[in-house]
Amino acid sequence: MTTSAPPRAAGTSAAIWVPLVALWIVWGSTYLGIAVTGRQMPPFVSNGSRFAAAALALAIVVAVTKGPRALAITWAQARATAVMGVMLLGVGIGTLGLAERFVPSGLAALIVGLMPMWVVVFRMRAGDRPTRFTLIGVAIGIIGLAVMLLPGGTKPVSGSDTNVTLWSLAIVCSSFIWALFSWRARKYDVPANSLVTAIWEMLFASAFLIGIGLIFGERLDLAAFPVEAWAGWGWLIIASIIGYSAYSYLLAHAPMQLTATYAFVNPVVAVALGYLILGEPITSDVALGLVVVVGGVSLVVLGERKPQ
Repeated sequence: MTTSAPPRAAGTSAAIWVPLVALWIVWGSTYLGIAVTGRQMPPFVSNGSRFAAAALALAIVVAVTKGPRALAITWAQARATAVMGVMLLGVGIGTLGLAERFVPSGLAALIVGLMPMWVVVFRMRAGDRPTRFTLIGVAIGIIGLAVMLLPGGTKPVSGSDTNVTLWSLAIVCSSFIWALFSWRARKYDVPANSLVTAIWEMLFASAFLIGIGLIFGERLDLAAFPVEAWAGWGWLIIASIIGYSAYSYLLAHAPMQLTATYAFVNPVVAVALGYLILGEPITSDVALGLVVVVGGVSLVVLGERKPQ
């Protein structure tokens, strides 16, 4: 029988909200970075290599500040971080890298907003009782998502409406996987230092993505890509360091449903950047999605602040 995840020690207000706001903003910008790199670079190898670079940078910081021995992990922790890295980053980001060749970055971010809804389902199956505000926010999100997935409402980046619909459904599936393994993260034996957890998860995700890319014939030709592609790739490294470190910390110290609110807020940033930088149109389904995410995050956060 499924049981509730064991509780984690709660952080202070500032210790929770500073990384949460960073997660909202920084990860919102990654949809733009993934779109720029994935449309001009091989999606698997480019994402795998940026995770490797980010992990190396974080490892240097940890080794200098805490000593090289701080990077050591047990076999059980290696298995846990391998599973989390492959399922969260390998599957989640790998799917996004492929999907954003057809799906506008803002719409992709809106679809990922389904993630907190899956978390509520997992909580209910574990015997938890989300607040009324949380359930109302989820219901609004489900209705908005259903409307957004209707064919013909979005101008494809390339390909046809069918490509957009199929790859949008692929993002829904990867969002479910991300939510499932984020929920299960509390049961895994991971390093106590959230930075060390992030390092190893990114390393395992990097090996997975680069391996898949090489199997499918992907290569990184340093001279073949424009400056903006390399700029997007570089920003993704910085965003990986900031965002994934914050996410690992929040998984260990914050309520899961509060952590999950990044999926409601990120689309606002993603849609704005997609419109301003990539010229992606704000269609009716995107406009509806923006209303949904603003309403949804308000209700979910309010619900999580109420006594359970």
